[in-house]
Amino acid sequence: MNPEEAAANSTPIGNDHPIPANVEIDVTTLTEDSALALLQRRDLPPEIIHQIFKNAGVMKSRKVRLAVAAHPRAERRISLRLIREFYTADLARFALLPAVAADLKHAAAELLITRLPSITLGERISLGRRAPARVAAALLLDKETRVWQAALENPRITEAAIVKTLHRHGASDALVAFLCRHPKWSLRPEIRAALLLHEKTPLAFALAFARSLPPAKVRDILHVSRLAASVKECLKDALRPV
Repeated sequence: MNPEEAAANSTPIGNDHPIPANVEIDVTTLTEDSALALLQRRDLPPEIIHQIFKNAGVMKSRKVRLAVAAHPRAERRISLRLIREFYTADLARFALLPAVAADLKHAAAELLITRLPSITLGERISLGRRAPARVAAALLLDKETRVWQAALENPRITEAAIVKTLHRHGASDALVAFLCRHPKWSLRPEIRAALLLHEKTPLAFALAFARSLPPAKVRDILHVSRLAASVKECLKDALRPV
């Protein structure tokens, strides 16, 4: 390399100019701050990301590891390797970053779900409040009340996820009773329909939900509902025209 080329390649990278793919970085001088500054660039070439990844010193930083894994131009194998090593909190944060590819978010969510049996109650409560939708849905089946209550308040949890949980035999009686009284979710027609399918829905709530839905839909639900026969008869009687 001649002196002119060396000088060009050693010039600091500005935020207003494209980064050449063949630029050389002295990886021995990288600090956490300088690495993070580079990784803020969306046009950072994969070659530079790889150089940062190979720098054992700077990769001790959790912030740098997260930024490398989340960078849209990082090699997929690098991102996957890093997310498998993330702490639970970092994995949850990674899965919610807007720039992360959908398949990597999915992989992160699946990793979180596999870890649920081994993490502490406090971590599960924290995840319930802020985890991705798939993880929050999995936490609805947690045996600890505080965990699934936190998941129900998660802004990412969906009506469809709650309905799916109610269809599963793992849904606790406490969760069913709580949903019957919930000021938000108990008003949703699809959740009311799902509660009419569940054998543990109290009669008083089953009557209220049945009266709020179209009679034809309720009759279809009762054909496959797991409610006790006596409860079904009460509902049928309540729906008969006077």
